[in-house]
Amino acid sequence: MTSSALASSETKKSVSSHPGATGEDQEREFPFSDQQFKALTKMVYDRTGIVLKDNKKNMVYGRLARRLRKLKMYSFKEYLSYLDSPDGTSETGMLINAITTNLTKFFRESHHFKHLFTACEEIVEAQTARGENRRLRLWSAGCSSGEEPYSIAIIMSELLKRTPSIDIKILATDLDTGMLQTGMSGIYNKKSAEAMPDKFKKKYTQEISETQIKMSSELRNLITFKQLNLLEQWPMKGPFDIIFCRNVMIYFDQPTKVSLGKRYAELLRPDSWLYIGHSESLPDETNLKLIGKTIYQRQDRRG
Repeated sequence: MTSSALASSETKKSVSSHPGATGEDQEREFPFSDQQFKALTKMVYDRTGIVLKDNKKNMVYGRLARRLRKLKMYSFKEYLSYLDSPDGTSETGMLINAITTNLTKFFRESHHFKHLFTACEEIVEAQTARGENRRLRLWSAGCSSGEEPYSIAIIMSELLKRTPSIDIKILATDLDTGMLQTGMSGIYNKKSAEAMPDKFKKKYTQEISETQIKMSSELRNLITFKQLNLLEQWPMKGPFDIIFCRNVMIYFDQPTKVSLGKRYAELLRPDSWLYIGHSESLPDETNLKLIGKTIYQRQDRRG
């Protein structure tokens, strides 16, 4: 028996014999009380604004149990004490990384990308008509492992082929540093690209193994990946022509959604666009108007 297997075996014994263990705990590797769950979810909420309700207890346990094993700890009580200690400061980031959901694919919610091409084409045409330099600034907020900003970059590359000489920059941000590393590498499992049109796969990806592809340098050069907590101060000043914030706000409470919506609106140019997730909506107080399916536009004019 390996040392890790031994540790697991010993932990299971200690849980089953724990005097305060419930029937549910006896099935688990580590004891995990409601009080400990609430303490952890409060940390997550205070740091990120993400609301984890009681029905997420098993999910939280499953994701954080991996952290306990890695740290060679035997209980969530020990883990919470570690988080509260000076030595545990960096672990807070690992806690957030573990809890954050990172399910994404290339060209997810494909109607957004069809709209994106037309919207950006119209923005550039208006700039040309006004005698302005042609430029586009796009932000993928909560970009996860990078499939979304690369999908955006493909659309921008296609736009450049039709209308050259556009200054395009894509900012991709996420709280999870591990996901950002994947984005910066540009290497993905082929399964995540199943929804990518074949013509784009041929143009913009390189097969590097039986299971992996790498995104072209043409796309990678358009994107800057940065770590960012959406609830903290934003270093960028904008303005942006396009913001994607999809399947992020679903985890926030209503006051946080209102606050984020207003902040996004302030960073958008007049007549520019915000795309959100398929199961999300924005409160009316955000100064953004629903134009299409989960597509919002800032319509008011600013001086």
